[in-house]
Amino acid sequence: MTEEKTYSARIGHLEELREVARELLCSYGEERFFAFFGKMGVGKTTLIKEMCEELGSEDVVCSPTFAIVNEYATGEGRPIYHFDFYRLKNEEEAYDIGYEEYFYSGEYCFTEWTEKVEGLLPERYVRVELREENGERFLESWLVKL
Repeated sequence: MTEEKTYSARIGHLEELREVARELLCSYGEERFFAFFGKMGVGKTTLIKEMCEELGSEDVVCSPTFAIVNEYATGEGRPIYHFDFYRLKNEEEAYDIGYEEYFYSGEYCFTEWTEKVEGLLPERYVRVELREENGERFLESWLVKL
């Protein structure tokens, strides 16, 4: 496995998220799979919402905690898949929702609670880690190639 650290940011205010979303997407150019890691309440869904808006989506972006996956559209009408694996008990449940069709579609995939399905991730993905310290958020990301 190789990892290349490409982008990191300190986020002091929510107003900064749009720029962070833009820079994160630009830093990874053609990459389409973004795996988010971080504790509950750290801002994973909020950042994904900003990334979707940056991609031109006009859809209401919210956590798919109960649905497991939400589908939005980019400004060009291409799908964006947003997963929340928090409620999964094991990786087998990801098979039940047909994760492969989404993960290998070539379209944008944003996953939350990715640690629940880490063994199913594609061979190439962007790992995005968020953490909170003293009211500030810190983002670090890597392009992972298995």
